[in-house]
Amino acid sequence: MKKFDFGAQVLTGLVVGLILGFVARAGDVEWLGGVLNWTGSTYVQLLKLLIPPLVFTAVVTSVANLRKVTNAARLAGQTLIWFAITGFVSVLIGIAVALVIRPGANSTVDPSAAAEPSTSGSWLAFINSVVPENFLGISAEVANDGEVAIGFNVLQILVISLVVGIAAIKAGAKAQPFIAFSESLLEIVQVALWWVIRLAPIGSAALIGNAVATYGWEALGSLGMFVLAIYVGLALVIFGFYPALLALNGLPVADFLKRVWPVTTLGFVTRSSLGVLPVNQRTVEKSMGVPSEYASFVMPLAATSKMDGCASVYPAVAAIFVSQFYGLPLGIADYFLIALVAVLGSAATAGTTGATVMLTLTLSTLGLPLAGVGLLLAVEPIVDMGRTAVNVTGQSLVATIVAKREQILDRAAWEKVSV
Repeated sequence: MKKFDFGAQVLTGLVVGLILGFVARAGDVEWLGGVLNWTGSTYVQLLKLLIPPLVFTAVVTSVANLRKVTNAARLAGQTLIWFAITGFVSVLIGIAVALVIRPGANSTVDPSAAAEPSTSGSWLAFINSVVPENFLGISAEVANDGEVAIGFNVLQILVISLVVGIAAIKAGAKAQPFIAFSESLLEIVQVALWWVIRLAPIGSAALIGNAVATYGWEALGSLGMFVLAIYVGLALVIFGFYPALLALNGLPVADFLKRVWPVTTLGFVTRSSLGVLPVNQRTVEKSMGVPSEYASFVMPLAATSKMDGCASVYPAVAAIFVSQFYGLPLGIADYFLIALVAVLGSAATAGTTGATVMLTLTLSTLGLPLAGVGLLLAVEPIVDMGRTAVNVTGQSLVATIVAKREQILDRAAWEKVSV
């Protein structure tokens, strides 16, 4: 297995998963579908399990080590600028694709499917999400059946970690044992993380197999043009715009795509930027050469507020779909608003970031009917896979480009033959 490239292992897992998914769906093999669902869910759960300790220890250690970096503030500023640049261009691509394909005008979806979503975006959500609810950034909800679901807010954990790290520095020598403990714990978490990452081929097979067995392609139906527009926009971003940025910044395009491939595919099958966060952070550090001091800051932030798929391409195409479907023409000012919401909205809804939240935020800003969201729910899982793949790839891209431009990228990492 060590001689078998990790990216090839993941690709093999995807192929096997597709086969198992088609077998489970075509043959109505209920037990196989159950196994795929359990295996995939367990793998994502293992990844998410490591997120709180990884983010906390990595950020605390990073803050302590950033004392050695003279341009820490500049790094943060450049990161936000590149978040905005990539988000802006991505939404322009989404707008252009939607205007050319015209998915709303070429749709036969039943108008009775229209329904307002249960949740919607809010420009105040960002402020609320930043303020920690408790010291651990963990929350619990009790369902109607009495089952308790434990969750966490990565943005809150990030804020807590930054505060603790800065406080540890201010405390001076007395805090050195705590910083040393955080560094030691981080090493332990990373070892355990690598064990989980090595299971990615199995997890990918189970996740894609479960997706095929559960959804199939019947849902495309009358929304086929909408799905086509989404994937054309996503493809232009990931295979056109991103490579152009890499080339302009003197980074090898093929090498980057090879190294980010496991992250992209894992994002596609898990449909969770947070679930991919541990793998993404390790990839940019070990395979891209991004310093851990910077990666431990930018990757958790990116996982919550850097989403070119969910926050740029999708809301642009979906909003134009709704306007075309209801016969409500949009003007230049409306397209400008779509771009503005894409650049600012992903941060403003960081606590509850999701494509539906971003879409409702965009529709409400444009004055379009929120009931249009219900028209698109049938293909939500299918388009969500592509959106998340672009999200996580863009997160790696920004971290690598900023590190390269600020001359802190370890070029030796690019000399490695495999990832």
